[in-house]
Amino acid sequence: MRLLADPLRARIVQILADGPATTSQLVADTVAKQPNVSGHLKQLREAGVVVAEPRGRFTYYRLVPEALQGAALRLADLAAHARATSDTLRTC
Repeated sequence: MRLLADPLRARIVQILADGPATTSQLVADTVAKQPNVSGHLKQLREAGVVVAEPRGRFTYYRLVPEALQGAALRLADLAAHARATSDTLRTC
């Protein structure tokens, strides 16, 4: 959740949901500075949310849907648990 809490990282993920893109394309789409975009891509790669695919002189970044699905399932489980226990007060 913390990974996607950053607005620029969330925007990059949103753009990549439409298909693979290069750093240059992401810079143009986000209007962010290249070092900023590259730093966020590094964090997303390290977390396993995106993968880099070299193609000629360009590197394309692609989302890993399974990583997003896993996070979505964990959040759904947490929401279900919170709903089930929302009226249960802990004793002091």
